[in-house]
Amino acid sequence: MKKIFFIKESLAHKITFYHVLLFAMALPFDRLYSELALISLSIHTLIHLTKKDIEKVQFKKMLIPASVYLLTMIGTAYTHFQDEAFYEWERQLAILLFPLIVSYNSFDFKKYRSNILYGLAVSCTLTLIYLYYSAYVIIRFNHLPLSSIFNKAFLNHNFSAPIDMHATYFSMYIAIAAVALLNHLLKNNSGKLRWVSGSMLLILLAGLLQLSSRAVFIAFAVILNVAIPLLIFQKKKRFVFMLISVIFSLGVFVVVNRIDNLKTRFTIELKEDLTVLGTAGNSVEPRAMRWDCAWQLIKQAPFFGHGSGSEVALLKEVYFQRKLYHSYLSELNAHNEYLSMLLKAGIIGLLVFLMVLLTGFKMAIRNKDLTFCAFLIIIAVVSFSENILDVNKGIFFFALFYSLFYLRKGETALTQK
Repeated sequence: MKKIFFIKESLAHKITFYHVLLFAMALPFDRLYSELALISLSIHTLIHLTKKDIEKVQFKKMLIPASVYLLTMIGTAYTHFQDEAFYEWERQLAILLFPLIVSYNSFDFKKYRSNILYGLAVSCTLTLIYLYYSAYVIIRFNHLPLSSIFNKAFLNHNFSAPIDMHATYFSMYIAIAAVALLNHLLKNNSGKLRWVSGSMLLILLAGLLQLSSRAVFIAFAVILNVAIPLLIFQKKKRFVFMLISVIFSLGVFVVVNRIDNLKTRFTIELKEDLTVLGTAGNSVEPRAMRWDCAWQLIKQAPFFGHGSGSEVALLKEVYFQRKLYHSYLSELNAHNEYLSMLLKAGIIGLLVFLMVLLTGFKMAIRNKDLTFCAFLIIIAVVSFSENILDVNKGIFFFALFYSLFYLRKGETALTQK
């Protein structure tokens, strides 16, 4: 554990490392901590910026992760909601800052990215232990059986409520941390850290089930049954792992179907969420109804969209017309990043977003980079159910890890030890 958090670098590089580590470990908590770490890291990078650092930057490569932010800037030129557009500039600033920081800072981020992921895993594990303890206190206070942990009152958003964290975004952090730990376990067969990593992995997997984010569950299933065997193993070992992963997945499926509240969450509620046949004025309005509203607006400006900052304001008008009062009063977005891109930036914007994902997938597969590929799978799948790039916790996750994975500089440190 000491080798993970205490690195042998110059003082300036150590400060950079601890800034990024703090940023990653603060993700499950209030955004203020991550914001402070990012601001301090930006200032630190500017102070130590040299002419040599500027000359070695590959601008074209840096623009790939930053292109999403550039879309927001361009969309401001033709929007009717400029105040909201400039607010998006502020909210999405991390998408621009991290590529700049990773590109211009002389610190070798890639070399220590596994250490950063391990830090995130530690943070998520400790947070889950706290959440399980909080649930246990409530269960004991009300003299309920321990099996009540799978009651609806302790699943999904209700489970993460004590830290005021959206269940899906917390699940995203847990999923990438779990993949990083599993990758480490598969490549390292000895050492005390292996037992610590294995114990943490079990807690993270339990947390994924408890949080019950359907999108992250699907993404993790794809990672486990497709990405890991294809990128890590060869021939016979690949077949053996696929067999084990399929049996494990079937086991989870059986468990989910035997627990009524989990079955309701993963099957009945999923079907309800994907139907456009909802009841007007119902407090639970399916995502598909909001997607249909977004599609109505997309057809009005298919090529360039309605501009930055336009999504919620325009959707509210359609929500009111269709009597989706819960969505109207809650000012909900489309809850689909692909539709959000089409609505605000049109087909051009969607193509840029897809280009960013596909460019990343190409690099990840070429380099057999499991964690990068897993990160992209999580982003791609969750983007069907959430506006990842409109929420700070999604923006921070995308900005940090896409930059760390895509802007390569060296070899990972943790896996070499």
